[in-house]
Amino acid sequence: MLEKLEVYESAQIDSAAIEALYLEAFPDENLVPLVQALLQNPVITVSLVGKISAQIVGHTIFTQCCVVGSSIKVVLLGPLAVAPDWKKQGIGSAIVRTGLRRMEVADVSLVCVLGDPAYYMRLGFIRESLVEPPFSLPTEWHDAWQSQYLGDTVTPCAGKLSVPPPWHKPALWLP
Repeated sequence: MLEKLEVYESAQIDSAAIEALYLEAFPDENLVPLVQALLQNPVITVSLVGKISAQIVGHTIFTQCCVVGSSIKVVLLGPLAVAPDWKKQGIGSAIVRTGLRRMEVADVSLVCVLGDPAYYMRLGFIRESLVEPPFSLPTEWHDAWQSQYLGDTVTPCAGKLSVPPPWHKPALWLP
């Protein structure tokens, strides 16, 4: 079924389906306000949906950020959602890989993510120790702060990640 997956940039018409996807994928977390705020600012975000047979089955956002004191282009990946009935079929990975290719073409040098290390390691992410997250993380989450350098970037940067206002809620960075 993965061969039928189409990944493309979301449109305004996809908003209701994207919101429903996050409610279904994360019933214990309310990520809809964050997603809505990010989708309202396409200048700083790339929003990708995965569709099978006209149904949105996955979504993620890459948000433009910066590392204080560095001039490299940086994005924050997330949130990432896959419909529960479609999990463990490679949909999230396919959407992220498509996004990473798009980021590389856009000359982004660094992609950061706060997520499950076992999942994101399969996509080439490693624990990040030089770029600090915008808020302190609990000790048990330190391995969840990860990054991936893209393209020909050979010199790692260091500093604190500066994120746009939708990400300024400390609760988004806590368990």
